[in-house]
Amino acid sequence: MTTPTAPRYAGLDGLRAVAVLLVALYHLFPAWFLRSGFVGVDVFFVISGFLITSLLLRERAATGRIALRAFWTRRARRLLPALALVVTVSATLAWVIGGDVLVGLGRQVLGAATFSYNWTSIGAGASYFGGAEPELLRNLWSLAVEEQFYVLWPLLLPVLLLVRRPWLRIVVALALAAASALWGFAVAGDALTRAYYGTDTHAFGLLLGVALAIALSGRVRASGAVAAPGAVGAAGAVGAAGEVGARGRQAGSRHALAALGILALAGLVAVASVPGGASLFPLVPLAASLLTVAVIALAVRPGSLLGRWLDTAPLRWVGERSYGIYLWHWPVVVLLAAATTGTFVDTAIPVEIGAVALVLTVAVAAVSYRLLEQPVRRRGFGGALRALGARLASTPTRRLRALTAVTAGALVIAGTGAALLDTPVASSSEAVVHAGADALARASVSPAPAATETDAAPAPSASATDAPRDPRAKPRPPAPVHVPGDRITAVGDSVMLASAEGLLETRPGIQIDAAVSRSMWAGGEIVQSLAAQGALRDYVVVGLGTNGPVDAGELQTVYDALGPHRCLVLVNAFAPRDWIPGVNAELAAFAASHPRVTVADWAGAIGPQPDLLAGDQIHPGPTGGEVYANTVGGTVDAIENQQAEARYEVELIRWSTLRAFDRLPSPAP
Repeated sequence: MTTPTAPRYAGLDGLRAVAVLLVALYHLFPAWFLRSGFVGVDVFFVISGFLITSLLLRERAATGRIALRAFWTRRARRLLPALALVVTVSATLAWVIGGDVLVGLGRQVLGAATFSYNWTSIGAGASYFGGAEPELLRNLWSLAVEEQFYVLWPLLLPVLLLVRRPWLRIVVALALAAASALWGFAVAGDALTRAYYGTDTHAFGLLLGVALAIALSGRVRASGAVAAPGAVGAAGAVGAAGEVGARGRQAGSRHALAALGILALAGLVAVASVPGGASLFPLVPLAASLLTVAVIALAVRPGSLLGRWLDTAPLRWVGERSYGIYLWHWPVVVLLAAATTGTFVDTAIPVEIGAVALVLTVAVAAVSYRLLEQPVRRRGFGGALRALGARLASTPTRRLRALTAVTAGALVIAGTGAALLDTPVASSSEAVVHAGADALARASVSPAPAATETDAAPAPSASATDAPRDPRAKPRPPAPVHVPGDRITAVGDSVMLASAEGLLETRPGIQIDAAVSRSMWAGGEIVQSLAAQGALRDYVVVGLGTNGPVDAGELQTVYDALGPHRCLVLVNAFAPRDWIPGVNAELAAFAASHPRVTVADWAGAIGPQPDLLAGDQIHPGPTGGEVYANTVGGTVDAIENQQAEARYEVELIRWSTLRAFDRLPSPAP
């Protein structure tokens, strides 16, 4: 008994095109309006859940069983050729480029080969939304989730079918989807990437597709309206399990349903445009999944205008190649940015690089679809190898093409091996942070260098001098002062930590408390603790604006802990993050409204020379650390010299007044 072939549902290729465009535009043009375009992945999840369940239900109804081996073989033919090509070519090009694009490549290739990319990333502490590390194969996390579904769902579906009533099966699928979403909500509060990557926490889209397939399948069986597999109706809809309704539907009703479908598509784009949608997980992906369910239900109906519109030739062309486009777009932009700029930050991809990456992605995906994916799908792996062997024994022209393909394959396999052997232990940003931590560790176990005479000397305008000043003499202007490190306390994040060596060299004896991923939320508590210990020095430097927004309440907590005599230096932030302008504006406003508060303009100092930063465009390298130290130290010195200048002006006014009234004291005998 033959296995039923998969039906073609009207509009689903077009919907795939919408999904892949959302994801690709979100990644390649991060400054555009699709701030939550990652929900295109959720559209794919719903489509996969719907199609796979529909196929399995058709097979079960036609043959009484599910042929697992045949099902998994078809999935392997569909997925593995393009995946193997993307992984090997990307790894080889990464080896040629070198640098940060090789970081973690071994773990990524392992995750791709075992379809466990999401879980290996979770185990490694990777971040989908971090954006600062060029994780070459990051987009393969969703393929891993789908493949895990393909492995498990054919085994679990017969259990669900033990439930006799179709409506109850739908309830079970919806309950599982709700449980996945609720579990994702619970996990996301502490670990957003864990919730986003997790098969358990991100399965709701797949399960909603399952529920839709069961619902439509039940209606088809009830009506007996099963069309021949692969047959396309005059309205562009394909007969398949799940189609409902009568053929004589009135034109007004058809247009009304099409309008609802267009509204659902518009809603999907609106959801993809929500700013900061990652922080709203799973609400934003869940909304996209529900809208996708509505679009599919309206598109696959017999005579659906929506299905016909989504089946237009350009959308179908993109949809048929959407798998390859999705696989290629991310590695292409990572490699292109690294090769042309030497860095990669996915929140600040230049528009021209994004445009070139899009063109290259579509071109490579089209070639892969025609020359690799389709031949393997039609002939199988064995048939494709036999066809290659036949070409090698054929005419010289065909033999040359076959030899070229074999040679290219051998080269990329060798390049992948070389890349795996050449993988660096840490990225450039991790390296500079580790170097700063090492410098702090060395300083903590070694005595601080003796202060130089310039460092140790108090400000010339101070009252303590080697000899009393002649009261009749005119006050002398203060000499420039270099504030020693033993008068400075610094509290900061990983940017300050990466700059620790520069701070220790320029200000020996400086007190530094810096840590990775620290935000201003922690600043008040740290400063309060140091104040309670009596450990705060004359100048308190706070650099905590990189890792999130800052509000006046947090700054006020820090300010109140200083007491009335210390000065606060707020270091502004430089990073390709959308909250940085707001952070710097808040710091400037706070300094303008509070005495004894000054901003150290790190952003202005490093902005013209970003080549002094690591690959993430956030953390300074050795020379960048010197710029950071000079910016902070120069600001502290400026405060001290301004105070000395103010004291000098007061003394000069007093001297001038006394002299005018001839009331200067007589010289000492």
